[in-house]
Amino acid sequence: MTKRHGYAVLSALIALVMAVSAAIYLTVAAHDGTSLGALTDDHPHHGSSVAPASAGTWVGAWSASPVGGEPGTETQGLAGHSVRNVVHTSTGGTSARITLSNLYGQAPLTITHASIALSAGDGTAAADPESMRRLTFNGSTDVVVPAGEQVLSDAVRLAVPHDSDILVTTYSPTPSGPVTYHPHARQISYVATGDRTEDATGMPYTEQTPYWRYLTSLDILSNEADGTVVVFGDSITDGITSTTGANHRWPDILAGRLRTAVEGGQQVPRYSVVNEGISGNQVLADGLGRPAENQSGLGRFDRDALTHPSVKVVVIDLGVNDILRNPRLPDPDKILTGLRTLVRDAHAHGLKTVGATLMPFQGHRGWTPAREAVRQQINAQIRAGRVYDAVVDFDKALRDPYAPRRLRPDYDSGDHLHPSDLGFGKMAQIFDLSTLKGAGQAEL
Repeated sequence: MTKRHGYAVLSALIALVMAVSAAIYLTVAAHDGTSLGALTDDHPHHGSSVAPASAGTWVGAWSASPVGGEPGTETQGLAGHSVRNVVHTSTGGTSARITLSNLYGQAPLTITHASIALSAGDGTAAADPESMRRLTFNGSTDVVVPAGEQVLSDAVRLAVPHDSDILVTTYSPTPSGPVTYHPHARQISYVATGDRTEDATGMPYTEQTPYWRYLTSLDILSNEADGTVVVFGDSITDGITSTTGANHRWPDILAGRLRTAVEGGQQVPRYSVVNEGISGNQVLADGLGRPAENQSGLGRFDRDALTHPSVKVVVIDLGVNDILRNPRLPDPDKILTGLRTLVRDAHAHGLKTVGATLMPFQGHRGWTPAREAVRQQINAQIRAGRVYDAVVDFDKALRDPYAPRRLRPDYDSGDHLHPSDLGFGKMAQIFDLSTLKGAGQAEL
C-alpha cells in the first residue's frame, strides 16, 4: 500500500466514524427532550415532511388527566363530528405536539384529520387562519388509537405565545365507544357536525361543551422554559370552582408568577406548569369501572406525573378526598404511606416533590370532628418534613384566623371546601418559588 493510498483509506474511515456519530447524536437528541429531530410542514394543507431541527427544550405547556368515559357516548362516541378543544398555554415556543387518549374507549379510535391553531380571541371557536396547521402521526394524517391507549403526534412548527388559547381539533368518522374525557374543564370547547377540522371561521361549531375530549397534553418546544412542573391533585387543583374561561385555577396563576419572576431577573427556575388535577381524586381508592374511572393517585402517578417532557418537580396536593369519601373513619397512616409512596416514585426518577397541607373544610356536609382530627394528623406529618422535600402550607394561608377549622370567608367558594378565585390566587401567591430549585433527593 502506498502512503497516498493509506491516507485515502484513513480519511474514508474518519468520515465513516463521523457519519455514524452524527446519526447516533440525532437519534439520542430526538428522545432527550432538548431538540427536535423532525418537524411537519407548517402549511395547513400539506402532510408531514422533514424540516431542519430547531433549538429549545420540550416541556409541557398544558395537560388534563383522562378521567373516564363520557356518559351518552357509549355506542357512537363522537363519530361524524369535529371536536375543537380550547386549552391555555403556560409557556411559549416554536413548535408543538399533542397527545390523544382512548383510555376509556372500548374500540379503536380512528382520527382521520387533526389540526392545531391559535385562537382568534377569548370565548370563540374561531382560529387565527394564518396559524392553522394540520397535524400528523408518524407522517400520516390518519391515526388509529387502540382502546386503552394513547398516541403522540408529530411536531409541527408553530409560534405559540405563552398565556394564550390554543385550538386542537380532531375528526373521527367512525364509532369508538366511550369518549375519553376530562369533565371539569372550566373552559368552553366546541363541536361541529362533519369534518370541519381546518375551518378557521368557527361558524360550524354551534355546540358548546364544558369538557375536554381525547386531548390530554400539549407539549411545546420552548425557548422560554427549561423544564416542567407537574401539579398533581384533586378538585382544588382541577379548579372546579374557578371562573369558567378565566384561567383562575391556582396552577395557572402559579405559572404566571413564575414567568414574571424569571422576567424580573429573580433567581428561580425557568419552568412551565401543567395541571394534573382530577376532581374527587384520592390517594388510595379508585373509582368504579374497568379501567377504573378517576384512578387513584397511586395508580395514575406514573402516567400523569412522570411522563411529561423535562419534568423536574411534582407538586402534590392530595388527601382530603381520602378523608371525606371514606364511609368509615380513614386511617391517617395509610394516607401518609400512600403519599410517601408517590414521593419515593418521584425520587426514583430524580424529581423533587413539594407537598401541600390539607385545607380546612368545617361547614362542608362531610365534616366531622373525627375527620378533622385525621386532617390535623396528616398536616402535622407534612409540616414536620416527614413526607415531602418541601412544603407549601395552604391550610395556614387560607384558614379563617378566627375559626381555623374553616376557610376564610373571602377565600371560600361557598361550599366550605373549595376556594374562590381569590382563594386560588392566594394559594399561588404564597407558593415559595425557591422551593422549585433542585432535584429529587434520597428516600425520606
